[in-house]
Amino acid sequence: MKKLILEELGRMSVAEFQEAPKLPICLVLDNIRSLHNVGAAFRTADAFRIGKIYLTGITGTPPHREIQKAALGATESVQWEYVAETVDAVRKLKEEGHTIVAVEQTTDSVSLETFKPSADARYCLVFGNEVNGVSEEVLPLTDVALEIPQAGTKHSLNVSVCLGIVAWEFFKQLR
Repeated sequence: MKKLILEELGRMSVAEFQEAPKLPICLVLDNIRSLHNVGAAFRTADAFRIGKIYLTGITGTPPHREIQKAALGATESVQWEYVAETVDAVRKLKEEGHTIVAVEQTTDSVSLETFKPSADARYCLVFGNEVNGVSEEVLPLTDVALEIPQAGTKHSLNVSVCLGIVAWEFFKQLR
């Protein structure tokens, strides 16, 4: 076994990525305060060819040194847009036919391990603030709330870890 060097990985260029088909998924980052989490979201979106990221509220936007540190250039490949109010972004995406998925613990949450995304649907995955979660005014617009099963003493994961797990599950099932 030998570790592959970058040139051996056969990754596409930014231009090739932008032209390549994407998963029918967009992300909404709802008031994410950590720029490292924002950068990690870009890197994850690039890894799983997610269509677009909507940065809302207090969520930082590129270009920013702290975002770039985690994104490693993914802000150049992944399409993104800033929308001041999370609810406005979600409402627009719902009107465009996206299934709105809040990644949040609610009274009606569905376990990620049992959720089966449809290959015919377009999804908007909403990830909330590190402390307060998905905004209360967004929840009535959601079609489903997903929850990642956990067995430890903490009640949540870091938003970038959560985003990676959920994005991987959708990628695995939809690709």
